[in-house]
Parts: sequence; C-alpha cells; structure tokens
Amino acid sequence: MAKPKVVVVKARGVLNNSGDIDETRLLRMYERGIRALTGASSLAEGIGRIFAPADRVGIKINTIGGRKLSTRPEVALGLAGALKGAGVSEKSVLIWDRTNRELKDAGYSLSLGASGTKIYGTDTDGSGYDDELYARGNIGSLFASIQSRFATASVSLAILKDHGLAGVTAGMKNYFGAIHNPNKYHDAHCDPFVAEVFAAPQIKDRHRLTVLDAMVVQFHRGPSYHARWAAKSETLVFGLDPVATDAVGWRMIERLRGAQGLPSLTEDGREPRYLQSAESMGLGEADSAAIEVVEEEA
Repeated sequence: MAKPKVVVVKARGVLNNSGDIDETRLLRMYERGIRALTGASSLAEGIGRIFAPADRVGIKINTIGGRKLSTRPEVALGLAGALKGAGVSEKSVLIWDRTNRELKDAGYSLSLGASGTKIYGTDTDGSGYDDELYARGNIGSLFASIQSRFATASVSLAILKDHGLAGVTAGMKNYFGAIHNPNKYHDAHCDPFVAEVFAAPQIKDRHRLTVLDAMVVQFHRGPSYHARWAAKSETLVFGLDPVATDAVGWRMIERLRGAQGLPSLTEDGREPRYLQSAESMGLGEADSAAIEVVEEEA
C-alpha cells in the first residue's frame, strides 16, 4: 500500500512585516501544494481530482483565536477561488465556523447572499444544529446543519497550534467546531473524542481535504495567542489523509518547541494520543515513518 502523502509548502516573504499576505505568493502556495498532492499538471486539474463541479463545499475554518490566531481570510478566500477556477460554483462554497461574532473578530466579512461565496456562522438564522442527536461510542452531539446538510464535500482549513489539553489542535480537532457540545470532549487529552467526532458520517463521509494554515504557529501555551511562543512559519500543509496531515503538523510543532529549548509534548505529558486512536479506527496513518512528506517552496 502506498504511503499517504502530505505536502508542506513554504513561501518566505508571503507575510510582510505588518502581517499582510502577498496573495500572488499565496496562490502559488496553493498551486504547488495541490499539484504535488494530486500529481496534476495545474491547480484546477488538482482541485478537480478532489472535488466535483456539482459539490457543495463547506470550508470549516477556525476563528476562535481572534485576528492574531485564526484561519486568515485571504487563505480561506484563496481556496474558494481555487474551487471556482476548477468549476465549482461560487454559490456552492461556504466558508464557516461556529459564530458570526468570531468570524467578524477574525477579519471576515459575512456574506449570506444567494450568489457568490457564502461566509457565515452556525448561529445564523436558518442554520443552527440538527434536531437529532448523533450518539456512538463516547459521542453524543448535535452536528451543525452546514456540515450535515449543506456540504456534500468538506475541507478542514485549520490553524496549526499547541493545545494545553489535546497537545495539538489541527485539522481533525477543527471539527469540534461542528458540534454543539465540544466542551464535553476535553478529558483524557481529548482522546478518543477527536477521532470519534471525526468518524461520525457527517464528517468522515464528506471530508475531502485538510489544509493547515501554518502562516503563524502557536507552538506553546496554546490554544490562545501568546506572541512569545508564536512562530512566523509562512507555511501551508496539504493532505488527503486527515490523520497523516495532523501528524506532520505535530512534528512541525515539536521542531519549533525543540528550537526554543522546550520539552517535547510527550515529555510534557501532552502527546496527541487521539492520532493513534484515529489510526486504530481506520481513519488514517499516524506513524511518521509511514507518511511521505513532500516539501515545496513557493
């Protein structure tokens, strides 16, 4: 069996001194990442190998960290533009998170119109959560209707950061924002809860792509923003295997911690054990030795 591939794209200078993104460089990051991930000859062809023109694509972002530590609007809109370029209708793309307040605090302008890319939160009138509880294993949750009913294909466009309980929060844990009660699932380092939430058909059957926004990585004292422990990384990470992508993100955090003389997450008692649980549930590959990591410059 072929190793799952994870593509790490770095673009030195994509963030200027003010923290603004060079959108031309960002587009090159998407092109390099998606082409290397899919083997396609163009960005549009690569997107077309993952999504169909008829898909309704939910781009689940993470905006709980405010403007300093959330999925950047330029990054989310850049992906929406790539989808449009591959033939997915703008009106079939929804960039979303839990609340409109968090979206606005992170710099997003809400868009609820019938045409164009949509941007809004689960708390928008007419959205909300499912009426029927999903219960399996240790999970009993209501899923956001955006995830369960709007999206036929889902992207986790997550911030890569340290987490005081889970160890790492990245693409899989980003879907905690798709349920009504994530506060219930933080015991035992969020294990096996992250894996079990992801394994729900509302997520597993729709998830197509993980993109980790690692422009700035909070490698210690997360998940909140602390400037001292936030590294300008200017990186995007792409993967079709959700477990492998998060495992590569974990190693990025460990390297940043090591460079600052910090103990590893394992030494700190915060290894992201949910990745092993996810592997045991058949959700993907957690062993770094069994993952093909491709590094690109844009």
